[in-house]
Amino acid sequence: MEKPCLVIMAAGMGSRYGGLKQMDPMDSQGHILMDFSVYDAREAGFEKVVFIIKEEFQEAFRQGIGRRVSRTMDTAYVYQRLEDLPAGFSVPEGRVKPWGTAHALLSCRLQVKGPFVAINADDYYGKQAFRDLYRFLTETEDDTQYHFAMGGYRLENTLTENGYVSRGVCSADSQGLLRDITERTRIAWRDGTPAYTEDDGATWTSLPGDTPVSMNMWGFSRNFLREAEERFSAFLEQNLPRNPLKCEYYIPTVVHELLDEGKATVQVLKTADKWYGVTYQEDKPQVVQAIADMKARGLYPEEF
Repeated sequence: MEKPCLVIMAAGMGSRYGGLKQMDPMDSQGHILMDFSVYDAREAGFEKVVFIIKEEFQEAFRQGIGRRVSRTMDTAYVYQRLEDLPAGFSVPEGRVKPWGTAHALLSCRLQVKGPFVAINADDYYGKQAFRDLYRFLTETEDDTQYHFAMGGYRLENTLTENGYVSRGVCSADSQGLLRDITERTRIAWRDGTPAYTEDDGATWTSLPGDTPVSMNMWGFSRNFLREAEERFSAFLEQNLPRNPLKCEYYIPTVVHELLDEGKATVQVLKTADKWYGVTYQEDKPQVVQAIADMKARGLYPEEF
């Protein structure tokens, strides 16, 4: 079996944050959030990282993180391109928005030869989930079904005080297998309790703080890429006529279909680690302080 590799989805611009937040330093040494994810992944056993980026940002990424990472890990770059579409499809006039996270993963189909963990570039995940996912992927192989996994975070550990976030709200069975994942695009603290709205804040529905949520941290066999590629045409046929400029092909869309068809299982690997991210500019001071505190506790060296 091929050793698992790490895939980092870094092609998105941080519109709510106000810039290319993936490259924003979080300590005085210039480390960005991706540095900490790569460090934790390397500790867990990963030896290769594939960055999915926009081609126009390749020099910034190589200078900002690639040179550091390449000293300790095999490093590759792939580009998420709007024009990377199945035969018979073309980019709609006026479309500038990327095609979504499942399409992003398709960008690395020539680089990834075996199992892999996919994460966002602008999230801090903690150490436990990397260890658990690496162990899962090295001990589990597909048979009559695909066997995938995801990092399952407590909802209360993934919220910001500065606005709303989007999370995949999960339900699992008694064996920890994912039954369902529902994208909630506006979750926020409401009177000290997590809650979501689907009508621009007119009404809110509370959620328990320990509800497991997806932070887009997935462990897949390579078969996921094959399935995502085969299903992309059907997605475009269904969604382009309705929303040509903004429809997106998400990882959970493919996972949903495979679960519904009984072709895959997804093990929810629960973690108590706290998520940190910079969804908004106002989030940065808290993240900087959290990084400093973790260094003080010996979780990370000053230089790495």
